[in-house]
Amino acid sequence: MHGEYKVPGGKLVVVDVDVVDGLLRGPRVSGDFFLEPDEALEAVNAVLEGLPAGLEAKEIGARVQGGLPPGTVMLGITAEAVGIAVRRAVSRASDWRDHEWRLIHNEPQEPALHMALDQVLAEEVGAGRRPPTLRVWEWASPAVVIGSFQSLRNEVDGEAAERHGVEVVRRISGGGAMFIEPGNTITYSLYAPETLVAGMSFAESYAFLDDWVLGALGEMGVRAWYQPLNDITSDQGKIAGAAQKRLASGSVLHHVTMAYDIDAGKMLQVLRIGREKLSDKGIASAKKRVDPLRRQTGLPREEIIDRMIGHFRGRYGLLDDRLSEDELRLADKYVADKFTAPEWIGRVP
Repeated sequence: MHGEYKVPGGKLVVVDVDVVDGLLRGPRVSGDFFLEPDEALEAVNAVLEGLPAGLEAKEIGARVQGGLPPGTVMLGITAEAVGIAVRRAVSRASDWRDHEWRLIHNEPQEPALHMALDQVLAEEVGAGRRPPTLRVWEWASPAVVIGSFQSLRNEVDGEAAERHGVEVVRRISGGGAMFIEPGNTITYSLYAPETLVAGMSFAESYAFLDDWVLGALGEMGVRAWYQPLNDITSDQGKIAGAAQKRLASGSVLHHVTMAYDIDAGKMLQVLRIGREKLSDKGIASAKKRVDPLRRQTGLPREEIIDRMIGHFRGRYGLLDDRLSEDELRLADKYVADKFTAPEWIGRVP
């Protein structure tokens, strides 16, 4: 069995191992990490030998950590990363390049249709009718997107939203509210089979699925990192927030909204919780923009998107694609039956 795990911000850890009678046998750890002294690698393999194959990654990592020689230095690798690579081997996880990734980057669409497309495309990937897909969103109108479990009245000032022409929609994933105006954010979704994140916890998969974004930002001069649980940040503050949903069909939906240049004054009027969050960060009411991507890259939004797509394409491969008629038809049905229904938008009043 073969498992690979790219440590976010670190190196590749590879494990080849057999499982005999429920125990790990003949483990071989390798990768482009740095490890001193040389004997530490032998110690890691020795610890893995004979461990129960059903152990979770954290437990395997704890065993590895306890078996390292005194003074061991690990660069680009952690003991828990070894555990994750083992779990991915045992669970026969897939890798990014095992799949033929498709790109969808359409014309601007209405907020409720974006919500429906997320569900449709995730279901299609889970059913094997669509290859794993990266979708970059374009917005036709302003919106507040609340998480699946958020209270509508606690999060949104309905009168302010109506006054500013901001539509309120609810997505199928958890997490916090997003304030959207066309051209002011960069939003994307990944639709992948669960095998891509096999052997990982939810927390581990967040960083794993967005590691390519950190690479793309680095190429644009932004030193960014993943801040658990679901934020992408830099030394100049938060850049993006992620959310995720595992579907029963066997797919994972992972989507991210990145702030390009947001009207903070308007956002504070529409989002109730946002007022408290931004005041905690010392953003005074006179400051009207939240613009981490524009300020930190100095690039137009369209160029940032092009560079992100180019980085993904160079790293994992990416073929241009479009939505099928069946996918659009089903998405329209979901808009009418679910995503514009008061019962869904107000499911948590």
